[in-house]
Amino acid sequence: MYRAWGKRAFDLAGALLALALAAPLPALVALAVWAVLGRPVLFRQARIGRGGVPFILLKFRSMVAGPGEDAARLGRFGRALRASGLDELPQLWNVLRGEMSLVGPRPLPVEYLPRFTPAQAARHAVRPGLAGLAQAAGRNAVPWERRLALDADYARKVSLAGDVALLARSLWLVLRGHGVTAPGHATMPRLGEQ
Repeated sequence: MYRAWGKRAFDLAGALLALALAAPLPALVALAVWAVLGRPVLFRQARIGRGGVPFILLKFRSMVAGPGEDAARLGRFGRALRASGLDELPQLWNVLRGEMSLVGPRPLPVEYLPRFTPAQAARHAVRPGLAGLAQAAGRNAVPWERRLALDADYARKVSLAGDVALLARSLWLVLRGHGVTAPGHATMPRLGEQ
């Protein structure tokens, strides 16, 4: 019953509550991004949604625009923004629009879609989320193979109690600044480059 309709109700209530509690924060972060990095303030990218259907993910921009390696484009401001998790705030709009959930596998770039094994592709049976089993296990510090296995495992075992626990564990890691980057990388290596 939770999976059929309760999860969507949980997402709507949680996203509306988070937006109400954080009301001035998105505006302040947007101003900071504009002051430090300029326009555009939002980063938009096609990501894989439920059923493999693409959607446009929203984030506050944390890197200097243009070509180059992430490490060169990610300054002190961008690192702090990512460590705080505040760059993810616009994804609450993705949740309200039904493209994402509060809890689920993190949405990955569309170009990764053909790289998944059938077992890994099971992660797309649910909406992607802001928090999830892989995030609660260590965010970007979790290697790809384990991360994808955890995502598929979550998709098989969705529950209200599990979602509440994963939100709490993921928030705790964000507040501690743990797992923002993969070991030896500025962010997370691309799938297949680890």
